[in-house]
Amino acid sequence: QVQLVESGGGLVQPGGSLRLSCAASGSIFSINVMGWYRQAPGKERELVAQITSGDTTYYADSVKGRFSLSRDNAKNTAYLQMNSLEPDDTAVYFCYTVIARTRSPAPEFRYWGQGTMVTVSS
Repeated sequence: QVQLVESGGGLVQPGGSLRLSCAASGSIFSINVMGWYRQAPGKERELVAQITSGDTTYYADSVKGRFSLSRDNAKNTAYLQMNSLEPDDTAVYFCYTVIARTRSPAPEFRYWGQGTMVTVSS
């Protein structure tokens, strides 16, 4: 089993910054992908950003230039730095990871964090 522990959400004014952290632990041989989805009230969950084991990153168009995703492989932790936050960024942010439990080729497993609330409001 794998656990994801998220932290860093909260209330921030428009234009402010927050950093989300997601730490993975448990039965992990390799972390192939880590990333964040978000879900705003009344909207579908959307992919915000992800980073692969080869450090290839993806960002949703709505956050490009404002959000930055990085990872610390030694700590199995990913960080989402969110700058120039806007009210439309208000959502529950869910960390996820795709891991393998043995050396490749091996099946992959996806796990989710519990979610952390980000509220951007004056």
